[in-house]
Amino acid sequence: MAVQSWSDILKASKKTALISDGKRKAHYLFPDGSEMAEEYDMRTDELVCRKLRSKNKLGGQGLWQVEVGETNTVPSTEVEIKENSSNPVFMRKDIKSSFQWRVRNIPYPIDTYTISVEPAERCCIIRTTNKKYYKKFNIPDLDRCQLPLESTALSFSHANNTLIISYKKPKEILTLEQELLRELKKLKGTNEGDIDCKTQ
Repeated sequence: MAVQSWSDILKASKKTALISDGKRKAHYLFPDGSEMAEEYDMRTDELVCRKLRSKNKLGGQGLWQVEVGETNTVPSTEVEIKENSSNPVFMRKDIKSSFQWRVRNIPYPIDTYTISVEPAERCCIIRTTNKKYYKKFNIPDLDRCQLPLESTALSFSHANNTLIISYKKPKEILTLEQELLRELKKLKGTNEGDIDCKTQ
């Protein structure tokens, strides 16, 4: 049996959309019962938030896993441990042309950081020469589309105690995102309510 591509899985999902608080909110229900919720800025069409959840072993809903955006967008009942506010905070915040991650509260000069792509492990690794920070992270979008990781796509900068890592989106991803957004804009979205708040 042929493995379904992520594009086909998205097309086969049950999609609903609504417009609320200046954002286009989309909800996808996949045939296996897993879900994905996204929010786009209405002015820029940029993805602001993406979270996913799967059925747990008993068939109930698992917790939302935030992939893009601030973790505090998850209802507070699902936030398990509050981090010390001075600790480095790692989050993903994409722009149109690139996947982007930010590490806040990380004050070291730019030459302290090494960021490498590990194609065999399908991840990127942030290291510091002073051994104060280490982070391994993957790019689920590339994994879902079975695209290779390229070292040349990666760049980073540092400003205001924040490390900003960018990974240029491959053309396959840009094409898929444009198609998806076109489809979402065709959905007759309502203007109020919230797609995340389903009664249990």
